[in-house]
Amino acid sequence: MDHSFDQVIAFAQDLIRIPGAPGAEGDVAQRVRQEYEALGFDDAWIDENGSAVGRIRGRGEAPAVMLSCHLDVVDIGDPDTWEFPPRGGIINGGFLHGRGAMDIKGPLAIQTYAAAHFLADRPAGDIIVAHTVLEERGGWGMERLIDSGEVAPAAVIIGESTNGDICIGHRGRAELLIEITGVAGHASAPDRASNPLSILSRVLPQIERFADTLATDPVLGRATLAATAVETLPTSYNVIPDIVRVIVDWRVLPDTTADDAALRLDRFLRDNVDVQEPFALNVRFNAETQHTWTGRERMRRMFTPGFLLDPQSPIVSAAAGSIASATGRQPAVRPWTFATDGGHTCGTHGIPTIGYAPGEERFAHTNRERLDLDSARIAWEAHPALITAVQQAAATAA
Repeated sequence: MDHSFDQVIAFAQDLIRIPGAPGAEGDVAQRVRQEYEALGFDDAWIDENGSAVGRIRGRGEAPAVMLSCHLDVVDIGDPDTWEFPPRGGIINGGFLHGRGAMDIKGPLAIQTYAAAHFLADRPAGDIIVAHTVLEERGGWGMERLIDSGEVAPAAVIIGESTNGDICIGHRGRAELLIEITGVAGHASAPDRASNPLSILSRVLPQIERFADTLATDPVLGRATLAATAVETLPTSYNVIPDIVRVIVDWRVLPDTTADDAALRLDRFLRDNVDVQEPFALNVRFNAETQHTWTGRERMRRMFTPGFLLDPQSPIVSAAAGSIASATGRQPAVRPWTFATDGGHTCGTHGIPTIGYAPGEERFAHTNRERLDLDSARIAWEAHPALITAVQQAAATAA
């Protein structure tokens, strides 16, 4: 089978043309498994959550390294606002355009074909390629894959965009609900109700005050917190609601756990917002019932852990050195600004995890999403040396 860069991009184009919202990645997963099999992977399967996993067996002299992207993409929004059709996979002006071009179907194709490079000359240890489901909604795919023990890598390379740098961590993400309750009533008789919207003006400034108290990490930067939405129940416009919910996005540092996050914000608001009966206020984690395309269902709190590798660790040093040698450019070693599945591999399980991929973060989740083909080619050519270097460093550390 053709293993050229042109074939890598053709595979990425195919994937862009297949819709794959979180929980509806089935067609994408099947297409990825088909590519594993066509390339000649030793093992290719879909796990019970629907993630597509492949393996190239090594000689057994070193531990396994896992390459990972995700199968799901965010919504395209209004297709008329795109310069190029969001599911067209069009190449124009030296870029691959469309939803998923750089987040993350382009890097997914690069990782898949980079692993296939080792079919001709077997690596020292196994290479696992695991492209997961539901990353855009908290990472249940990766969480389940690692928790199950179905794969056990000694190091992980995440294909989220780094623009050619080496990323070594990120803040986590906690999605919290501040719920203010009152007494509902007909809007024609507001004196019979207790409108929780009247408390909202006291709560919002305190959210900003709480955000000002958050700590800063010298590498990851400052933890941030922002209100992102307000909901009322009931939703009818002629009803005074009995519930107001404020959605809060908290980018937490790695030392903040899920339970700690909700407790800290709850205590702060109770201490600083005067709420008298019949009103009440409480903070809890936002949770949603998630469904996989394979038919599994689970209620999940919306929390992705943060993580940070030591910039001087052997795996980071080996990765940066290999990229510098392969590309002629010394990559920056830095964190991502957004959360990734690395929060589960490294933040929860302590598996050394780095990121390397083409693509600029500023295009992610926008209607201008694109992948620079020159940078994609550089990343494609650098991957075999990167994988080898990371595997050798993991073997030394074992």
